[in-house]
Amino acid sequence: MTVAPDRPLASEITDILVTHCGLDPDAAASTPAASLEELGMDSLALLELSAVVADRWRVKIPEQAGQLSIAGVADLVARRADPPGHTENAIDIDAPLPLVWDITNDVARWTELFTEYALVEILHAEGDTVRFRLTMHPDENGVAWSWVSERTADPATRQVHARRVETGPFEYMRIHWRYEEVDGGTRMTWVQDFAMKPTAPVDNAGMTARINTNSKVQLAVIKERIERAHAGGAR
Repeated sequence: MTVAPDRPLASEITDILVTHCGLDPDAAASTPAASLEELGMDSLALLELSAVVADRWRVKIPEQAGQLSIAGVADLVARRADPPGHTENAIDIDAPLPLVWDITNDVARWTELFTEYALVEILHAEGDTVRFRLTMHPDENGVAWSWVSERTADPATRQVHARRVETGPFEYMRIHWRYEEVDGGTRMTWVQDFAMKPTAPVDNAGMTARINTNSKVQLAVIKERIERAHAGGAR
């Protein structure tokens, strides 16, 4: 939820400082322009404030927060708080739904379907649920990102629900795949809902932009590869 820089938010910050950090409410009321340091908030108090703010609004308070007034902290939270991420991207594939379903749900062969994955390890499979580790190709810094995910396919409804088990920089990440028959083929839709941790190098808005950009690239690749397989006789 987006936070508005109003009096109630400043009141919430004050309540946090009083309850968790030992702030004298009378001193705060009598000197509203005073910095947190001037109000007697030491480094331990600022660490506690930072922890509560991060938990409540997913906002990281900078080390220099002691130089801000309560109103200044409230304004910082209002500017940095951002809503959870949500993306939805779809593509129409000129191939029958059963083929699209089978190819995209063969997780063990995702390195042949996506360009971003270097390795897929199946950790556990039971029924329509599979837990697996994905490892990406090294990025520009030579880092090969890796995490564990779990996905459950529902062949009856042609839907898949997936989540990150090892969340990494995410508070959570959930992915919903939908498949629909359309004229001439199949529409595949990816819906992703997530939130970034306060310590993540990118916020929700930034990750939303990245996911939207990358999803379009990967969907186009998947479309081309499935259509090529279909043209080659796959059914």
